Amino acid sequence: MPIYEYACRKCGHEFETLVRSGSVPDCPSCRSTELEKKLSVFATAASGPEAAPAGACGACGHPGGPGACALN
Repeated sequence: MPIYEYACRKCGHEFETLVRSGSVPDCPSCRSTELEKKLSVFATAASGPEAAPAGACGACGHPGGPGACALN
């Protein structure tokens, strides 16, 4: 059963839910079935040097941190 993310078109509530095949989810806030499926970001497990976190900046890996970013 995959987990999907939705945004309710009626009340704007965003949520995620497990969806069984053939079932139609409803908004936990207003019970509407007028939902928009959102594009989900998923995590992967990796090992080795490519799995190392970015530097203090978080974007380019510059060790000087925010303000020293080579992308600015």
